[in-house]
Amino acid sequence: MILQIDPSSGLAIYDQIVRQLKFAVASGKLRPGELVPSVRELSKQLAINPNTVARAYRQLQDEEVLESVRGLGMQMAAGSAKRCRADRKKLISARLKEVFREARQSGLLRSDISSLIEKELKSFPETVEADTP
Repeated sequence: MILQIDPSSGLAIYDQIVRQLKFAVASGKLRPGELVPSVRELSKQLAINPNTVARAYRQLQDEEVLESVRGLGMQMAAGSAKRCRADRKKLISARLKEVFREARQSGLLRSDISSLIEKELKSFPETVEADTP
């Protein structure tokens, strides 16, 4: 598992870890029952403070994405894929609202926006790998 941390992104490092792990689950790269690196191991890989990783893991536990397994560490929780996909949909919806707001401010007509959406949807696959069991 390789995460990319950008200290200059303006997003807290623990939040970057949370988002990237949720994205990996939503896309099917991480599956329920799969173990994640220990706090110490991930902090060493990313060259960050272990408390930052611990905070990210705690948040993921609170959101029922991660669960503790006695003697093994942390694993992706059952049902985490569904929860993570729902979170991604909320994030994408918020981004779309911003795009529509910008389009409205730019004076684009509804038909212009619809044409742009249809054009982009043509290149979008009908099914996504993460949707398959």
